[in-house]
Amino acid sequence: MRQTALMESEVIVLGSGIIGLTSAVVLAEGGRRVTVWAREPAEETTSAVAGGLWWPYRIEPEHRVVDWSVRSFEVYTRQAERAAETGVRMRPGLQLGAEVAGLGPWRRALREVRAAEPAELPGQYAAGVRATVPIVDTATHLAHLRDRLAAAGGRIERRTAGSLDEAGRAAPYVVNCTGLGARELVPDPQVRPVQGQLVVVEDPGVAEWVVAAYRDATATLYALPQPYGLVLGGTAVEDAWGTEPDPAVAEGIVARCARIIPEVAGARVLAHRAGLRPARPAVRLEAERLPGGALCVHNYGHGGAGVTVAWGCAEEAAELLPAPAA
Repeated sequence: MRQTALMESEVIVLGSGIIGLTSAVVLAEGGRRVTVWAREPAEETTSAVAGGLWWPYRIEPEHRVVDWSVRSFEVYTRQAERAAETGVRMRPGLQLGAEVAGLGPWRRALREVRAAEPAELPGQYAAGVRATVPIVDTATHLAHLRDRLAAAGGRIERRTAGSLDEAGRAAPYVVNCTGLGARELVPDPQVRPVQGQLVVVEDPGVAEWVVAAYRDATATLYALPQPYGLVLGGTAVEDAWGTEPDPAVAEGIVARCARIIPEVAGARVLAHRAGLRPARPAVRLEAERLPGGALCVHNYGHGGAGVTVAWGCAEEAAELLPAPAA
């Protein structure tokens, strides 16, 4: 039976969010026989709830995040040439309360980055950074990744792994992209939820993104123009497991954003969303041998930056496996 499974799949990817599907695409397009085990469909994952802005946020370690982020930026820049297909668009915007010198070495990826002029800043902010970065419509992008995976011969199976060894019995290689699920599956108690809530409103004509999200703040502020509406946020509540949007929190989100963009105060609400970011003190991207002999590459713990690092992490994860047979 094991031999039959090996013929069907060389790699089992656990997880169907943006980290899992991107990893699966990289592997399948690199010549691997790939099956994704999906506990839920991609449209029900945390990735589908994400605002989709490329920007390293709540993710460590910085020295590795730099390369992952820059590589992903490069990929998204090319994908933005086919925005309707990929869901990726390059948009200018404003990071409030930031300075160019304080962005970290990943700023080398940024386009047209400069300090904001005083006239471009809301009254309560003394500093800001203007840059053009990718914004990803995650629903469209996840569908794009599914299509690419299928075109490369990969497949998706609705299945929950009871253990890593269970996956290791089905294929010689496992790539663990289970996000918050890694807390129980591995098990890894360092993985913790950071709850995020957002509101989607009818876009009153906002052309640029704006963000004011400090690392340890529970209440954040962002407005991200997407094809389906203007995404307003947000929150970052550690160790909160609820995924039901709170109406009072939603009111606070709209009020915060309206202080920066007054037009959103009366905008029609289209949707409320909440999700759990899979936070960890540092991303776990490394290989280990499972007791049954399969090689497992862990790729989880990306916090609020899964979109930002997806392609860089996927390519590094693929490199941790032996080269496919010619």
